[in-house]
Amino acid sequence: MNFQKLFRNRAILSAFLLAIFTYSASAQSAQGTPTLVHPTPKHPAALVGTNSLYCAGYIQTSGINTDNRIIGAVEEAEKYNYSAHDYLYINAGADKGIHVGDVFSVVRPRAHFSSEWSNKGYLGYFVQEVGAVEVVNVKNYVSAVRIKASCDSILLGDLVQFVEKRESPLVQERPPLDIFADPSGKARGHIVMARDLSEMPSRDAIVYVDLGAEDHVQHGDHLTIYRELGTGNLTQKWGNESISARDYGYDSDKYHGGKFSNMTGRKKGATAGGREVSTKRAKDGRQPWLRKVVGEAVVLNVKERTATVVITRTAAEIHTGDWVEIQ
Repeated sequence: MNFQKLFRNRAILSAFLLAIFTYSASAQSAQGTPTLVHPTPKHPAALVGTNSLYCAGYIQTSGINTDNRIIGAVEEAEKYNYSAHDYLYINAGADKGIHVGDVFSVVRPRAHFSSEWSNKGYLGYFVQEVGAVEVVNVKNYVSAVRIKASCDSILLGDLVQFVEKRESPLVQERPPLDIFADPSGKARGHIVMARDLSEMPSRDAIVYVDLGAEDHVQHGDHLTIYRELGTGNLTQKWGNESISARDYGYDSDKYHGGKFSNMTGRKKGATAGGREVSTKRAKDGRQPWLRKVVGEAVVLNVKERTATVVITRTAAEIHTGDWVEIQ
């Protein structure tokens, strides 16, 4: 009797579930076939923004045009430094083909540049890029301009230059930074300076390297940043071993210990009968190309003997003077 009751209950439950399934299927059929939504493809992103493109500065050997410059400011009686939205005057007007809407880069040439890190000697002179101005009013021999963007304070006497449009390299899917990467055999140089004279630039920092057009460097090239093993740190270890190989006077009078230290290197010879192997001797014979990879950079702007680059990845601290190599 109990078996028949159980069988009957299971039959009722099965019929109930079948009815629910049939209703759900018919409702789904009434709504039509589900629509497959494809994700919108993402466009490649720019690696750097406007600040890094037009405010990075550069080191060049060719001369710069000094004809056009800032000669006045609407508020020159009130201040010396000018920034975004201030109105200035330049000594170029309709006589030089200037039109409303023209945009100029504002630059400030600095001193001639050489570096103890570079083997090239004279690299050129550093040009600081301090902002951009847009022409708002044109007269015969002068024009009024409005500061469109400022990377630093703009001063009377700063030069204005037509600047070609610069394109940022695109973000790429790249493998993890290989800290054991072998040398590529391509041109190599040094980080000779960093923007704002930083001596320990980090990720996204702008630096200048002594690799340029003469080294076949191109816009968008990737550079490996490295230094030789055991060199380049701001702090250095002592030249001698940290622990003496032998020390006397610390053993007891009765229980004499061994006259050697467990903290120093091995002794030469198959039976340890020679002198201790020092750290310096342990490095003898190793490959000269062994190196410490500390980061990666991408070229933004190429000049004759130098290039402006942005650091994109770091594996350790980076210093001016570190090596760079084209990948």
